[in-house]
Amino acid sequence: MKQSDLGLNLSVKRTRKRRFLDEMNAVVPWADLVALIAPYAPEAGRRGRQPFAIETMLRIHFMQQWFTLSDPAMEEALHDVPLYREFASLDNWHTRLPDESTILRFRHLLEQHKLAEQMFKLINELLIAKGLLLKAGTAVDATLIAAPSSTKNKDNARMPRCAPARRATTGTLG
Repeated sequence: MKQSDLGLNLSVKRTRKRRFLDEMNAVVPWADLVALIAPYAPEAGRRGRQPFAIETMLRIHFMQQWFTLSDPAMEEALHDVPLYREFASLDNWHTRLPDESTILRFRHLLEQHKLAEQMFKLINELLIAKGLLLKAGTAVDATLIAAPSSTKNKDNARMPRCAPARRATTGTLG
């Protein structure tokens, strides 16, 4: 067993992120998803750095989606947030962490072999068997609201009214 915090875990609060990640750890069929990706994943070679475990990269990919993090932001979060390293099964003291290009290459692997769609289907089948359903959705449309302008101009008078509010819709979430 690897020691990751000197046994001084002083935090007793179970944060929303921790509860969410604990639930996802229990619900997501990690072994099935790893088996789906394994035939396409690079194998360890004799030279160079060893590739990260598929499950570690998959967990990082999922966190990136759940918390809407870019590749550089995910790399930084792995350095800054012990909870993320713990969820991804990365040792806090001795293991190197994936950099943004490693994270990008993993996402490209999933895209190249259309594995995201297959993972979505696999998870849906599992949830349907449990009486649940997961669907891709769209973002709620946003509204821009006209606000009065500042009175801090040189004449200490209000600026002319701004244009009326416009409604904008965003694209679908993926």
